[in-house]
Amino acid sequence: MPLQLYNSLTRRKEEFRPADSARVTMYACGPTVYNPPHIGNARAAVVYDLLFRVLRTHYDNVVYARNITDVDDKINAAALQSGVPISEITDRYTQVYHDDVTALGVLPPTIEPRATDHIERMIAMIERLIERQNAYAAEGHVLFHVPAFAAYGELSGRARDEMIAGARVEVAPYKRDPADFVLWKPSSAELPGWDSPWGRGRPGWHMECSAMIEQHLGTSIDIHGGGNDLKFPHHENELAQSRCVHDDAPLARYWVHNGFVELDSEKMSKSIGNVLLVRELLETFPGEAIRLALIRTKYREPLNWSEALVVQAKNQLDRIYGALERLSDVVLDAKDICVTPAFRAAMDDDLNTPLAISIMMELVSAANRATDAQERKQLKSALLGGGLELGIGQQEAALWFMRGRSAEIDTQAVAALVAQREQAREVRDWGAADQIRDRLAAMGIQIQDGPNGTEWRAE
Repeated sequence: MPLQLYNSLTRRKEEFRPADSARVTMYACGPTVYNPPHIGNARAAVVYDLLFRVLRTHYDNVVYARNITDVDDKINAAALQSGVPISEITDRYTQVYHDDVTALGVLPPTIEPRATDHIERMIAMIERLIERQNAYAAEGHVLFHVPAFAAYGELSGRARDEMIAGARVEVAPYKRDPADFVLWKPSSAELPGWDSPWGRGRPGWHMECSAMIEQHLGTSIDIHGGGNDLKFPHHENELAQSRCVHDDAPLARYWVHNGFVELDSEKMSKSIGNVLLVRELLETFPGEAIRLALIRTKYREPLNWSEALVVQAKNQLDRIYGALERLSDVVLDAKDICVTPAFRAAMDDDLNTPLAISIMMELVSAANRATDAQERKQLKSALLGGGLELGIGQQEAALWFMRGRSAEIDTQAVAALVAQREQAREVRDWGAADQIRDRLAAMGIQIQDGPNGTEWRAE
């Protein structure tokens, strides 16, 4: 079965056919580095890492670019608030991002361009847009003139009035049309800036990605990825300006968007303060369990995040590693590792990870029963092959369990949680008591209720 992907541009699932099978190109929007990544950022990183892994099972040369946005008004504000140079903010949070997504098993992209290394390319593209009358300079700004591109809105499918409202555009007196968006803007002395034909300034956010794609991947790429929140205005604007620069050549042949992460069925938002940082989760859960939790739902659907979701993922990993531990006497060469046809079909069906994971758990059950040497070899091969594609199950089973058993236990924290659970049980708040039990289980703590109270032990 060939790889099928849902294309946001055509709004249907399509067979993936790269322009050049000898060089498959993919770009995913990376972080704006002014604060630590939250679980929503992590979902995007994991989803496109997963797609990268799947593509590499089909093609020998996959060029995957994931950018770093290191010039942005939010970065400027963070530097001003902290009283440090902007580069200190961007360097610090680039490293934090790398550390956090690496802990989730995310592979390095083939290319990781930084926006500030591409200013000359951005200026050249803006000049071409002005020459073609798709953009204009006004009061130190350069703006893309939306009415000059008739296909504007085809990606998001929004009506014009809805697009203007959704973009939260500034209705400035120098704009020819309210929907026009900024390609270049002036910088005051305290802000980062570069010399340009329109004065000292800095690029608009959308222009950054168009320039990095052009420089590293070419005029048109196979896949452009990002979160649903980027579809409009960011990707819509990228598409418009790139097509106008490149004689209407498509920016991307397939547009792939992952769904939001929700907390208690409410979309995460920094503005209302309900974000969950990856760093905080890593204090309690193994990165591999967080990764598995992120892919237990289809990538295009909203993911309702909860502690129970990670506990379930951790339990599944315990079962997978338990099966691999039972198969530790089976010797395999790297060339022996492969996936089952059912697993291949699931992953090639628009990354159907819930089905792929269920297939992995069926393999676990079979491995726990198998006694025939050839069957055990095939099962170990399939478990390792499927795990490699999902980004799980690649460490030694003994090491996985050793880390859980030998991790330092914060006895005071455990005692406090046990006491909270006992209080919840006293008032018959069984839901709260169960949540605390799950949290303790995720920490590797088993509890036993008895006539003398609750006792606990490390697994």
